[in-house]
Amino acid sequence: MSPQPQTPLLQVEDLSVDFKVEGGQSHAVKRVSFQLSAGETLAIVGESGSGKSVTALSILQLLPYSTASHPSGSIIYRGQQLLGADEATLHEARGNQISMIFQEPMTALNPLHVVERQVGEVLSLHKDMKPAQARARILELLHLVGIQEPEKRLNAYPHQLSGGQRQRVMIAMALANEPEILIADEPTTALDVTIQAQILQLLKQLQAKLGMAMILITHDLGIVRHMADRVAVMTAGEMVEQASAVEVFANPQHAYTKHLLSAEPKGHPAPAPADAAMVMTVEDLRVWFPIKAGVFRRTIDHVRAVDGISLNVREGHTVGVVGESGSGKTTLGLALLRLISSRGSIQFDGQSIDNLRGKVLRPLRRQMQIVFQDPFSSLSPRMSIAQIIEEGLMVHDKGGDYGERRALIRRTLEEVGLEPGAMDRFPHEFSGGQRQRVAIARALVLHPRFVVLDEPTSALDVSVQAQIIDLLRDLQQRHRLAYLFISHDLKVVRALADEVIVLRNGKVMEQGPAGQIFDAPQSAYTKALMAAAFDLEAIEGGAVSN
Repeated sequence: MSPQPQTPLLQVEDLSVDFKVEGGQSHAVKRVSFQLSAGETLAIVGESGSGKSVTALSILQLLPYSTASHPSGSIIYRGQQLLGADEATLHEARGNQISMIFQEPMTALNPLHVVERQVGEVLSLHKDMKPAQARARILELLHLVGIQEPEKRLNAYPHQLSGGQRQRVMIAMALANEPEILIADEPTTALDVTIQAQILQLLKQLQAKLGMAMILITHDLGIVRHMADRVAVMTAGEMVEQASAVEVFANPQHAYTKHLLSAEPKGHPAPAPADAAMVMTVEDLRVWFPIKAGVFRRTIDHVRAVDGISLNVREGHTVGVVGESGSGKTTLGLALLRLISSRGSIQFDGQSIDNLRGKVLRPLRRQMQIVFQDPFSSLSPRMSIAQIIEEGLMVHDKGGDYGERRALIRRTLEEVGLEPGAMDRFPHEFSGGQRQRVAIARALVLHPRFVVLDEPTSALDVSVQAQIIDLLRDLQQRHRLAYLFISHDLKVVRALADEVIVLRNGKVMEQGPAGQIFDAPQSAYTKALMAAAFDLEAIEGGAVSN
């Protein structure tokens, strides 16, 4: 007699989600169906706006009742209907039987409450634990998720924790009541590559220990490949393909799945002449921030954010700077642009600029530009795209009269792949990738020689990342631009950089040609970074330590 098929733990059938918008309804999710078995990991993948998170939030009925509705669908957990269930039923399920790790822990955690109170609240609501009992359980959970010296973290606020520590607290909250299902919504997107590996390793270990089923929502296919049993691919609110992870990667069926798989950063920078003109030369650069204490605020020590770095950037070349958060990457970029004070020699086009200030430095500002990590926060919401790009021209008295400036802006938008007709629209009317193109256009319109690119692709979907990388390579070849490319994504750095500098705690761990760094890293730290980025199977073996 053949064994009876296992009843799914969770069954989602024909689920649709609409949102009220001005003038009608937006169809965010369209008749989605999937199942989840006990102990299984289902990855839901797709780009921003595909409906992944909306689908996950629907399971626990966390969408706002005032704007969201479900025209069709059924969500059954252990035979019980959750869609439209009463508050008592949902209260029992939320955080107890089904838990969720949200994408950005800094916004998901309450900034006014300490760690003990936030994790303890879950235990109080569902287990009615007394304070002493809850504290013992909280310490057990913090230890379980790898928080070092958990006793010292009980009274810490979210802003006093690192990104990885905040995410671990979120995981501790989600696991407090040992749920049967864990929904992890982009749990590693905002984290450094080594911290990503630690969190993923932790989730796999906890899943095995507790026997949880997991829904993993992500756009990172590298994570999916090594974490998921099955994959569901979403685009434009529809689930277009479902299969085992092995089948999806070996033989994708839908055109969109093939598009996602082909969109990961690829290729290498075009070879630039070794004798290209030197644009930036830096020797023994230091940026130290004083630590003051006492009544008289005397300096007792320094934070050595950048500590003795030397580098050269040539015309048409890219120097990639990699390292974890706090390693000094962004501080280095700001120091080179003379946006913060530093010590050491900085030469731009053969001219010493390390002692220049104010009006003397301003003429050089046009030739040194920066593209920031988050285009939404770096573009003024009150200015149109034309005004944003025009601002630099007006500051430096370039571009001619109004009509000539508009023509230049139009040409620059075309060059970065945007419709010139969109120049009078505002940033909120564009996608993340389009906003990043606007930020690149703002830098490019001044015809710079040197551009600092500070994590310009980290907030973007994988296919949009690939487009921006191709654009940056094309612009570099066309204009012989020199780039300092800052990133924690080594796949992106490999696709762009001629030379790589590996930073840790303000110091250079390793420096040299990109091929040498990626193919034959010398330092243990660089090897750990490479293992975390390119060999995610290391997650399973615990190759990257906490």
